[in-house]
Amino acid sequence: MKGIIGAIAGDMIGSLYEFGKIKTKKFPLFSNSSTFTDDSIMTLAVANWLIKDKNSKDVLINEFKSFANRYPDGGYGGRFIKWALSPNPEPYGSWGNGSAMRVSPVAWVGNSLEEVQDLAKTSAIVTHNHPEGVKGALATADAIYLARIGVSKEEIKDHIEVRYGYDLNRTIKEIRPYYRFDVSSQGSVPESIICFLEGKDYEDTVRNAVSLGGDGDTQGAIAGSIAAAYYGVPDDIVAEAINRLDDYLLNVFLDFEEKFMD
Repeated sequence: MKGIIGAIAGDMIGSLYEFGKIKTKKFPLFSNSSTFTDDSIMTLAVANWLIKDKNSKDVLINEFKSFANRYPDGGYGGRFIKWALSPNPEPYGSWGNGSAMRVSPVAWVGNSLEEVQDLAKTSAIVTHNHPEGVKGALATADAIYLARIGVSKEEIKDHIEVRYGYDLNRTIKEIRPYYRFDVSSQGSVPESIICFLEGKDYEDTVRNAVSLGGDGDTQGAIAGSIAAAYYGVPDDIVAEAINRLDDYLLNVFLDFEEKFMD
């Protein structure tokens, strides 16, 4: 199965390892405590925006606020919580990876790379209007869209390096020993893309991301969102992830699938 389930499952798999708890690929994919976090919640908020009106920034803002208030314990950053509770929220210059973790739905809705980029930028700038925050969302969305249309890994790598200036020539073995928890786009999105580039399939990609010992759920979501477009997500992982969504989030997911997925 392809689509935004890649980000959702990656988030859940990484949810036990959010603060860099492991440095190995040998860990159980799911446990009784595996759950959705802000990565999945905000991904589905973006999905609901696209379902309702992809041309309205006000609808997007309302969806972010609504989902955050419905799920106040999602694990959001402090500035995002303040933004979500504000009656007149304004962008707060974030360079964090929150813009990248939630962007995957736009790559399945846009009918061209240019449209995907426009939607990705809109999805980011209502909160993450720092250039690095926007770049993280754009690079992730580009990678998903290019994987979606059948572009090779080498071409995806070249595109991201040329357009966004990320260094994707490092290896996971080089990164892992020294990598630490990092919520910045510039310090986590390139590494997540490398996890996809080195991954053998969806599961291996997410294991790569979690094994860095960084922001496990978010990097699992980012790397998983790209791998889902390239490989698809195995049925058993899809079933585990869907079973962990509550009724509200599941209905948004199913509505998005019905409207936008083949």
